[in-house]
Amino acid sequence: SPEAKRPGSPMAGEGEGGVTGLLRRLGRVQDSRERAAELFRWLVAPVPPAEFVARHWERAPLLVRRGDPGYYAGLFSTAELDAALRAGRVRFGDHLDVTSYAEGVRETHNPAGRALPAVVWDFYQNGCSLRLLCPQAFSPAVWHLLSILQEHFGSMAGANVYLTPPGTQGFAPHYDDIEAFVLQLEGKKRWRIYSPRSDAEVLPQFSSPNLTRSELGEPVLETVLETGDLLYFPRGFIHQGNCLPDAHSLHITVSSYQRNSWADLLEKLLPAALQMALEEDVEYRQGLPMDYLRYMGVANSDTVDARRTAFMEKVQSLIKKLVDYAPIDAAVDQRAKSFLHDCLPPVLTESEKAQSMFGFPARWQDGGPCDVDILITKDTEVCLLRHGIIRLCNEEAGVMLYYTTENSRVYHKEEPKFLEMDPEYTDCIEFLLSSYPDYVSVDKLPCETLEDKISLATLLFEKGILTTKKPLVHM
Repeated sequence: SPEAKRPGSPMAGEGEGGVTGLLRRLGRVQDSRERAAELFRWLVAPVPPAEFVARHWERAPLLVRRGDPGYYAGLFSTAELDAALRAGRVRFGDHLDVTSYAEGVRETHNPAGRALPAVVWDFYQNGCSLRLLCPQAFSPAVWHLLSILQEHFGSMAGANVYLTPPGTQGFAPHYDDIEAFVLQLEGKKRWRIYSPRSDAEVLPQFSSPNLTRSELGEPVLETVLETGDLLYFPRGFIHQGNCLPDAHSLHITVSSYQRNSWADLLEKLLPAALQMALEEDVEYRQGLPMDYLRYMGVANSDTVDARRTAFMEKVQSLIKKLVDYAPIDAAVDQRAKSFLHDCLPPVLTESEKAQSMFGFPARWQDGGPCDVDILITKDTEVCLLRHGIIRLCNEEAGVMLYYTTENSRVYHKEEPKFLEMDPEYTDCIEFLLSSYPDYVSVDKLPCETLEDKISLATLLFEKGILTTKKPLVHM
């Protein structure tokens, strides 16, 4: 059965403080990897994560009926959407889409410029749906949730918020190129889920265009999501949702695994392998047979010819040999580099702020700067802020350390952030990663001199990558 009805997670519920209380409790989990795993456990509860991965992930939809309207309390609300509109920071197209779907036709009604409350709510009152494209830019709770989940997935975690008036539908049936987790925040909504129509649509690389009713078969799942419920469906599963006449719907779709397949890795890996083979193996640089155009090609595909057989075997041999030249680890590092650019910056607890550059108390006081110097010594104990915030990459220009602490809450608003590292510091970065989440004294960093150890620790602290066990300045 694709439906779970077991009792809710002990970490959930309004009595436990909803999402706000959950995030506060997760902040006390020292290891960011454990924190991410615990949040994912909460997301799919009461289904155990191992069961979810084995039975549903990339395979089949999952419906979780919780009977707990407070499960997502504090994550996002229509009141928060209204507050964002009133603050004047929301713009049509960039942040908000106004859509409708009627008589098989889906339309977008975005004016230009700011999304003023009177205009937006007039659209809604006339039956249009509202889609907030980057809720993490307006909601600290959504930002916090996604910033933790991205470390569990090892892939960008994004979100859209959808507000739909009673008795309407905002979007045509379609399938997406992401793994989708639909969290019902307010009201209720009827959903119909359809299996991929062909093998080519199983786990597709790109989303579909809008589909018509005539292109759909029978749904594999039809349900009404109520507040606190969860619906998951893999990429490639066609879906459509519409509101019942008696209630509006507010839901948030959390997404991940866009362009994160084996094929996406091979798209980077195979050209790199071929370039390396060209440089190191003369067999790849030898010329093609002078007469190959006479017996190869579609026009000759049915011809029985020993030369065709030899040509095919040669190509197969060269392709198999490419494996020996494939820089697999380097290709993975390049994907990790792209992922770190996609990432949201981490959300810090109060203690993390006090122990990091983000809470360093440098200020203007009594006519001059005060508490400006970062005084790290050999005895200062340091630790990475999070395990997943850095990645070392060996590139043509040198050794680069990519990091997420200066990223934006808006997708790709900032360029990738990196430090060019002296190769001798590579062991130090690996040491910090392997030591996490334990604090280590600066003196233990595997650098040649104490000056190098302090210099590296200071640089990483200034970028928000390291925290200290005790605040460097006591206020």
